[in-house]
Amino acid sequence: MSRIDYFLHAPELITKMRNITQGLEQFTIDAKLRALVETRVSQVNGCVYCVDLHINESRKLGELQQRLDSLPVWKESPFFDVREKAALAWAESLTNIAQTHAPDTEFNEIKQHFTELEIVELSISISLANFWNRIAGGFRRMPKLANIKSTTS
Repeated sequence: MSRIDYFLHAPELITKMRNITQGLEQFTIDAKLRALVETRVSQVNGCVYCVDLHINESRKLGELQQRLDSLPVWKESPFFDVREKAALAWAESLTNIAQTHAPDTEFNEIKQHFTELEIVELSISISLANFWNRIAGGFRRMPKLANIKSTTS
């Protein structure tokens, strides 16, 4: 159960933020990569609702379950290419900016694999994911349990 229904108390503002978030669909950056990055941001922030949301989004976009399973260990995983790893490193760096200060190492790496527009789009996606993680996580919003039959009966 969530602490406070934030939509109930600020429907106009939450609707505006949802509209901004829906605008990400117009970005040039690959939606599958964006969903993967947003999943990782949500994992770092410990937002159960957002992790569930972005994992489901990733699956709908064709992401492989094995890659989603190894996302917490992406640095060591052979399932992510250098471009994806640069995006994930940038995502973690911006998510933890108070500690990392978004160092030149991550920025220079991402510049090797993405255009300036893509870097801006990726950074906006990361920032919005962090916003929603703080709202949904802070108010303990929980996902609904999927009605999936067990195959181990």
